[in-house]
Amino acid sequence: MRSFPPLPDVRGSQASEDILTGHLWLLELIDGTGLRFRMDESGLLRFGDPETTYPEPDAVPPALRPAVRHIRERFDREAFRDAVDDPEGVIFFGVATHHRGTDYDWDRLPPFLGTDVWIGSRAGSEPGSFRPPDAAAAIFEGVGLAPVNAVEREVNARDFDPERYTVPESAWRDGSAAGVVVRNKRGGREKILREGAATGANEGGTDGDRGSPALDDSEAIAATYATDDRFDRVVDDLDRRGAGATVDAVADRVVEAIARETPVRFGDGGAAAAPGRVRAAVIERARAVLDDR
Repeated sequence: MRSFPPLPDVRGSQASEDILTGHLWLLELIDGTGLRFRMDESGLLRFGDPETTYPEPDAVPPALRPAVRHIRERFDREAFRDAVDDPEGVIFFGVATHHRGTDYDWDRLPPFLGTDVWIGSRAGSEPGSFRPPDAAAAIFEGVGLAPVNAVEREVNARDFDPERYTVPESAWRDGSAAGVVVRNKRGGREKILREGAATGANEGGTDGDRGSPALDDSEAIAATYATDDRFDRVVDDLDRRGAGATVDAVADRVVEAIARETPVRFGDGGAAAAPGRVRAAVIERARAVLDDR
């Protein structure tokens, strides 16, 4: 699966000399993890983050699972097949939205926002390329997914000074955006981070608080973050979808919500929380919640 395009800082030493040409689109830089996917001929969606491709959805880390489920439920396979000659040659790129230092309004922010579409070449045709930002947004909307929001469209590059630019308010939180991505129609893309944001932002995220200590006490995580409100939202969502609010399903979704919406980091070793242990701590709470309903 094709790699994410690089996203250097337009104010830094790696900035391209030709980014500020023509007309620019300024897109909100969303703090999260890059997620890419494509559709097999069978209609099966294959997923990867910036460094890894996953053999199956269950292999996806908990913080990214809401995005994967969101895409699998909403992606319009028939519309996609009707729109392109070679579905397997199209790679979709975007951001799996989760807490990496920026606290969003998680109820409003979609689990996935699309940023780029790569359409590969066919024999005897032009080389493959990333679509311009307006075309990419239309493609995402056409297959049932939301594109990342545009801050400004068609800004004349002659009127844009990145050194004096102030990052605007976010569409998804009270406060400024993590930054903006500057795009031109020739495929150029670079970023401007808000003051004080992490400088390692790339592949759709800012990596804001990766260095913060994570809670690794499963019981403490469950006590702190498996709240009544979080349980209620999960149960209501499962009921609305007709998915069945079983103890296992509720516990799984609450763990995913904790991974997406809080500073807790899940993983193996170190200060990371073990998903299985947190789930075991949450499942007893889930059983009590369902017994009370």
